Amino acid sequence: MPAQKDRWVSSLIFLLFCASSIPKCGNASLQQEPSPQHYFSGLEAGKTSLAFFSPSVSPGAHPFLEHVGSSAEALQDYGVSVVKVNCPKEDVSRYCGKENALRKAFLFRGNRLIREFPTDALFDVNSIIANVLFALLFNEVKYVETLTDLENIENVLKGKSNMVFAYVPATGTAEHRAVMEAAFVYGTIHQFVLTTEAALLKATSPDDPDVSSAWLLFCHCQQVTEPAQACRRTALAQPLTLLNIHRHLKLMGAPLVTEVAEDPEKISTVHLQLGLPLVFILSQKETYEADRRTAEFVAWQLLGKAGVALLSRDLVELNVLQRSNVALKTPDEGMPIQYLVLEDTDEVITLVEDKNKVKQIQEDEQEEEEEEDEDEKENNNQDIQDDQVVEAVSRDKKRELPLEQILVLTEENFHSSLSEAARTVVLFYASWEAVSLAVLRSYSEVAAHLQGTSGVLLSRVNCWDWPGLCSQENVTQFPTLRVYQEGQQPVTYGGMWGAEELSSFILLSQVSCPLKLATMDEAEGYLRGEFPSELPSHHHTSLLGVFSSATSKAREAFEEAGNILSGHVRMGMYFEDDALALSQKFSVSPPALLLARSGGRSVEGIALSGHSVQDMVQMIRYELLDIFPEITVPNLPQYLQLGKPFLILFSAGDISQVESKEMLKLAKGRSQQTFVVCWLNLKKTPVGYGILRTYFSTTPPLPLLLWVNLHAGGQVFKFPSEQSITEMNILLWLEKLQAGLEIPSSTLSEEDWKPPLPAYDFLQMMEPSVPELSPHPGDTPAQQPPKNPVGDTAGGDSATREEPSQESSAEEVGVPGRGLRGTAPRLAARDKQGRRHSEL
Repeated sequence: MPAQKDRWVSSLIFLLFCASSIPKCGNASLQQEPSPQHYFSGLEAGKTSLAFFSPSVSPGAHPFLEHVGSSAEALQDYGVSVVKVNCPKEDVSRYCGKENALRKAFLFRGNRLIREFPTDALFDVNSIIANVLFALLFNEVKYVETLTDLENIENVLKGKSNMVFAYVPATGTAEHRAVMEAAFVYGTIHQFVLTTEAALLKATSPDDPDVSSAWLLFCHCQQVTEPAQACRRTALAQPLTLLNIHRHLKLMGAPLVTEVAEDPEKISTVHLQLGLPLVFILSQKETYEADRRTAEFVAWQLLGKAGVALLSRDLVELNVLQRSNVALKTPDEGMPIQYLVLEDTDEVITLVEDKNKVKQIQEDEQEEEEEEDEDEKENNNQDIQDDQVVEAVSRDKKRELPLEQILVLTEENFHSSLSEAARTVVLFYASWEAVSLAVLRSYSEVAAHLQGTSGVLLSRVNCWDWPGLCSQENVTQFPTLRVYQEGQQPVTYGGMWGAEELSSFILLSQVSCPLKLATMDEAEGYLRGEFPSELPSHHHTSLLGVFSSATSKAREAFEEAGNILSGHVRMGMYFEDDALALSQKFSVSPPALLLARSGGRSVEGIALSGHSVQDMVQMIRYELLDIFPEITVPNLPQYLQLGKPFLILFSAGDISQVESKEMLKLAKGRSQQTFVVCWLNLKKTPVGYGILRTYFSTTPPLPLLLWVNLHAGGQVFKFPSEQSITEMNILLWLEKLQAGLEIPSSTLSEEDWKPPLPAYDFLQMMEPSVPELSPHPGDTPAQQPPKNPVGDTAGGDSATREEPSQESSAEEVGVPGRGLRGTAPRLAARDKQGRRHSEL
């Protein structure tokens, strides 16, 4: 039914346009009445007529008579008859009197007078039709003079109907006629609003519009659900004519995004029919939601300029779709569809607005394909993987790692080797698993860095060869790094897998945690940064627990917390008789915790009382966090675990001293307990650009202060760019934000941040293939040795096992991209980044 109505409206507009474009010959539609009495006696209820009363004069004797005669046929299309009533000489009634004859025209509905017009206002055909329709549609077309009137109408329409807002410099013009003719047809679908106030036009436009020209805005109010939310507005870019208005309204009524599941060559939408291009965003089942959001964002940017369709690769079997992420179909007959690989949504928009962009992109892609062909000739034995870690390992699989310094452990020598050194570091890994091999590369760098360090033995266990040993040690994920010390529970590493982080963990694990200090001089030296030679002297805040003899329970909890935090935290403990004197130097009493930051230049005292072991571990981790941290990839999880909103300053480099001072004041204030005040340097952490594009689709001007609440609603609020970043301005803004007076700039998806594949126990998968595993490799039942899927860069431990089958390939999962969300960036990242990723 809606489609049938739309076709009826289109046909009517077309007929009206044709009728208004055909030159009129004579006054065939102008009716003649011999007298007023005869005219009024023949009026029918509900019929509309425009009458003018005139003495017997020839039509050419008065210009008005010419124009009204020419407009008669057009008005007849709107159900308005035009009547010339002859006034006898002796008739001096109201309508035939000297003050009305040929000086006024009268609009009747039935025998009721609706409006009278002075004939000098009906100066041509356009003015006659515009004014007559304006009078007929007085209740349907709202006339407004102020911004308040316009906003009141918008508020009433929100969630119900859309609005067409038109500005004309003066009534009676051709543009006024076009608006009224469109309102006659579309008035039952949209609310039409008209103004001639130039000040109102300027108030509704962020730019400085030309008030000498007519304007038309389509206001999308029907989809607005919140009263405080503004209606989006899309301006008509063409001149204000009836045909252009019809075209604009037809585009606004089309679906924002069309979902298609057939060959793009067969697709025809209203945009193509109206001479506009159609942009296809290529999607697939796994990334549908993200691709849909991307398509909607692009569609809003291109509204009125191009159509946007979401094309599923899963439902259309075209090889070219697997190599592209965007397609462009033009209305030109015979032109093939252009399949492209674009980086972000800005490129899609430029693609439509700049016709030369398509040719440039295709030339760039051709050059890249030629370069890739050359690379493939040089590396024809290397597989191209979708996952970046797999890609790096796969491309470098022939490169032997220097693992001579790392002892290979088996079921036979595992327990005996643990007693050979004070501390034994063991890396449990799987030789077929890409992340394990990537970490093994970092581990080899650690071995080179720690070569010659006494008391530390670096070793490795390939769980692909020794699943029974790994299962016995309760290793269920790869890779796993543990530090074994005789008589103590092994310490499992839980940090980043870079060589620097691993080295720091191993060195810190060498020293007792907490380290017991015997004298006050040692304790004060510890706070000043004078550590044992084996301790790393950088990148760590020092913790010193101070206890008296009466606080043994708190001391035991502190020691247990030290065991849990071993390798991650530098902790000392002092519990001699003069512990009270030491703690009082920092205005606390035992049990107390002293934090020495910046090499002992700043020492903070914190009282300890009634803390359980877990509470103490949590408190220590919290106190070690910086007051105003720079967010990086390694430290982000620590701050996310707090479960607090982020007040984060994005900067293209180091922040200025003024901004740093103001943000630090804010961080040290009373509100610091409720949210995390931090900043992110995009030069050091370029992944921040991807974060900003997720929030805003394009990178906004920097520096940029945001409030991000990832744990409740996912709303992102942007600090006003026109305000300076000061503590007072930020606090006032936060008060408005918490009072609900600010509108979020974007809202993150509520989807769970899950891995692309469900977790599974690798050992459980391997065990069934060797049900009678012997403790000795030589006693293992004979098996057909499979090929190692990635290649054992570890130098090849003796035994091998059959590879578990994996139904999901890396190609199906993809890697996240940088600009276009969903499928599009994965293709861009794979084609433009993955093939050149030659090192981890």
